[in-house]
Amino acid sequence: MARFKRILLKLSGESLMGKQNYGIDSERLADYARQIKEIHDMGVQIGIVIGGGNIFRGLSGAQKGFDRVKGDQMGMCATVINSLALSSALEAIGTKTKVLTAIRMEPIGEFYSKWRAIEAMEAGRVCIFSGGTGSPYFTTDTGSSLRGIEIEADVMLKGTRVDGIYTADPEKDPTATKFHDITFDEIYTRNLRVMDLTATTMCKENNLPIYVFNMDVVGNLKRVMDGEEIGTLVHN
Repeated sequence: MARFKRILLKLSGESLMGKQNYGIDSERLADYARQIKEIHDMGVQIGIVIGGGNIFRGLSGAQKGFDRVKGDQMGMCATVINSLALSSALEAIGTKTKVLTAIRMEPIGEFYSKWRAIEAMEAGRVCIFSGGTGSPYFTTDTGSSLRGIEIEADVMLKGTRVDGIYTADPEKDPTATKFHDITFDEIYTRNLRVMDLTATTMCKENNLPIYVFNMDVVGNLKRVMDGEEIGTLVHN
């Protein structure tokens, strides 16, 4: 019995690079697809938002002279590329998907609506939500919060390259200690950057818990669904 019935899985675009410096690493993509299939076969309804930082990040583009709005639109397009790649990898191993886009771009993907998404998930498809929120100045973290709330997910699973939330960056501070669970209020008080503040506040106000774990360790996604305490739960 899976721990959660319906999830919103947030994946980092950077993680798709694997050992590369840019783009999509085919091994990492296949690992992600197999892990997602594993929990899909348990009967979990899955919605996914994936970032685009392995291809283009709007904010960094703005710092290099791009118009911010156009830069963010380029970032949205990057998330569509990643979503199509993940969809292809899942379909190749027998898991049906539906790519929905926040801006119209048929036939690449279907225009997003809550009702289409829920209907598809209940029919056994993995829904991949691309294009962020469809508006500039919002991150894919905020897009994840929005989609998770809309589809009435039980939890947002934030797959990262670290195994939870720490008192400080564990890659920089060897004395950092890990939280097994933490409240949204503590996140604010300690000034911890789990996600951007807009995304975190949306989850808090709509009572959507966040579970942060290391997605890059193969098998971890199923461990989360089996109830193993391998990450950090953020809750009200």
